[in-house]
Amino acid sequence: MNILHLKYAVETAKAGSLSKAAEALYMNQPNLSRAIKELEASLGITLFVRSARGMVPTPEGEEFLTYARQILRQIDEVEALYKGAMPARQRFSISVPRASYIAEAFTRFTRTLTRDRAEIHYQETNAMRAIQNILCEDYKLGVVRYRTAFDRYFKEMLEEKGFAYELVAEFTCVLVMSEKHPLAAKESLSPADLAPYVEIAHADHYVPSLPQTEVKKEELADNIERRIFVYERASQLSLLADNPETFMWVSPIPQALLDRCGLMQRACPDAGRVYRDVLIHRRDYKLTGLDQAFLTQLCAVRRECMPD
Repeated sequence: MNILHLKYAVETAKAGSLSKAAEALYMNQPNLSRAIKELEASLGITLFVRSARGMVPTPEGEEFLTYARQILRQIDEVEALYKGAMPARQRFSISVPRASYIAEAFTRFTRTLTRDRAEIHYQETNAMRAIQNILCEDYKLGVVRYRTAFDRYFKEMLEEKGFAYELVAEFTCVLVMSEKHPLAAKESLSPADLAPYVEIAHADHYVPSLPQTEVKKEELADNIERRIFVYERASQLSLLADNPETFMWVSPIPQALLDRCGLMQRACPDAGRVYRDVLIHRRDYKLTGLDQAFLTQLCAVRRECMPD
């Protein structure tokens, strides 16, 4: 079986007769008939039966023709791509922390996409997965989040693995909660105020060279008795909006999202949770036009949410 065999079968099904198919293929009918028989012998099935309506595909033939058309279409696409008839597919891929300001930047970025072919990958995850995605999964960009106290551990690891890195944002975490939360009336909160309530937290903290138990001890306050661990952003927003007993430490959130979900954010100066979001990529990687377009939106949203 070869590409010509596929073309012969598809054209025969399209024409409905060997004579018309042979004419369209610029070959004589006996040669086409012999080629179809050779294809059927190699597959071990009957592709066509003769009827009053001409050459009609059998059920097995219909199944084969579906694959044959798909293969021929893909071959046409490859030829068109490398002969310049079809523009190359643009590709953008990034792994980011579960941050609403980054999600807002991504949404704005998608609105700037042209009608050119594009393939977009956006994954919300922790720092370890973002790094692994670039090393092993062909992702091109990542944003890793860590506390400033762990800066040395991350920079040593990024240097060792050959990453380029650049600061996107440095911020003090804020508290987000429902507008109906019992503490909503207080303009500034202390860690002690939070003790009776339920904290929403991410369970997959990561710092290079440090054991997970030590990292969690650093990230999670001792005075909170009730916690719900989540791994993605949609559930945390639902919990915060619908359960007025809950709160969460987050990077500053766009006001439009707070309004949409009935949430509010408050400062807690005594908590001292200062974090960095750092853009990473392989040192030999050159940023594309799509990468630059996303970073432009990211910087704009960051300035709105975290004014200098």
